[in-house]
Amino acid sequence: MSIVTVQIGQCGNQVGLELFNTVMEDVSSDSTKHSTFNDQTLTRFFDVPESSKEKRPVARAVLVDMETKVIQNMYEASEKSGRWKYGNHQYFCQKRGSGNNWANGFSVHGPKAEESVLNIVRREVEKCDRLTGFLNLMSLAGGTGSGVGTRLTQSLRDNYPQNFILNQVVWPHSSGEVCLQNYNTVLSLSHLYKSCDAILLLTNDNLNKICSQLLGIKNVGFKDMNKVIGHQLASAFQPAYVHGQSLWSSVEETFEHLVAHPEYKLVTSRCVPQTSERSMEFSTYNWPSLLKYLRQMLIVDSYMDEGVNWHVKVPPASSNQSASNYIKSISNQLILRGKDVMLADCQHFKDTALYANWIHPDSAMSVLSHHHQFLKYEKSATLLSNCQSPVKPLGKCLDKGWQMFAMRAYVHWYTRYGMMEEDFIDSFASLKQVHHSYANI
Repeated sequence: MSIVTVQIGQCGNQVGLELFNTVMEDVSSDSTKHSTFNDQTLTRFFDVPESSKEKRPVARAVLVDMETKVIQNMYEASEKSGRWKYGNHQYFCQKRGSGNNWANGFSVHGPKAEESVLNIVRREVEKCDRLTGFLNLMSLAGGTGSGVGTRLTQSLRDNYPQNFILNQVVWPHSSGEVCLQNYNTVLSLSHLYKSCDAILLLTNDNLNKICSQLLGIKNVGFKDMNKVIGHQLASAFQPAYVHGQSLWSSVEETFEHLVAHPEYKLVTSRCVPQTSERSMEFSTYNWPSLLKYLRQMLIVDSYMDEGVNWHVKVPPASSNQSASNYIKSISNQLILRGKDVMLADCQHFKDTALYANWIHPDSAMSVLSHHHQFLKYEKSATLLSNCQSPVKPLGKCLDKGWQMFAMRAYVHWYTRYGMMEEDFIDSFASLKQVHHSYANI
């Protein structure tokens, strides 16, 4: 059950590189080199040559950017890893970027790239014995990641209507990376909602905090944050069994569980533990503690176990107490990895009060597990949640973007590429409906 990864724009390509680095680091750390877990992992993410002299696995990836430098850097970095590589002719690039403009990427560069990228995708799909679906990696702030990424997602949906499409998107810093980021974010999400099956949100603000406060990095850069994303994606998407069974689960099945209703497609990720290598040898973890922290992180909308607020409590299901002070969920999935994983008790995640009142917790909560230790962690847990966490960042983005649009700020930068003001209004309206749905879980 293989995944074809489509890396779009500078951010998407850098995240893809870190994902494949992390997967190969984890596989290489396993002393049982030809274990079933390793075979399943490599099949999912890589094409492994059988007869050629080159034995390095080749990533099942398509690299897309409008500038050649990014693509060149990705190929050089994969070669230097010595563990894996990108295959020849798995990329599409041009000589001019999208200028941080969604309309330029979507209406100009996207159509130019469409046919060539789909041909590369088709070649990658044909290498798969069984295709699970597509993992699209992109940023919401820039022009190529957001604009071209949205266009290519629509093309994939048109050409592969039966296959699963997951878009992992990086939410820009709230302080601002580019002046057009709120427009780009609104336009991207409103269009992606119509074409992909799920959207995994990771925010730069939270990634920065993890790097500085948990990993002890003084001058945090995008490479550091991309490593954290690679860590979270690998821990979530590497193979695992349905908890208590010997049945492998696919990424497609994970998100079919998480996104059971088309109005709720936004998923977030939390991991424990996350610590620096220096601290790892002095740290010990047990399943009750890890799961206790992860549950509290969920209800208080925190992405770090350090400094988590323990004062917020979930009231009993029979109580009439307001749920306005904690996060409620549509669905959750735990992925547990490491020693004594079968002893982990996940019942606290089936608390009725954690979920919308129209959902039964037995159907809203699922668990995957594997005894393979992820990287150097004896025990680790990842929680994928379809919950109210996106409400605040989405609300702020809509407010700021609408204030700009009301003044028609920068709108002419988009209309020059064929957009109409009605396109903005439609996108704001559809995304406000998404915000309303999540706010009223």
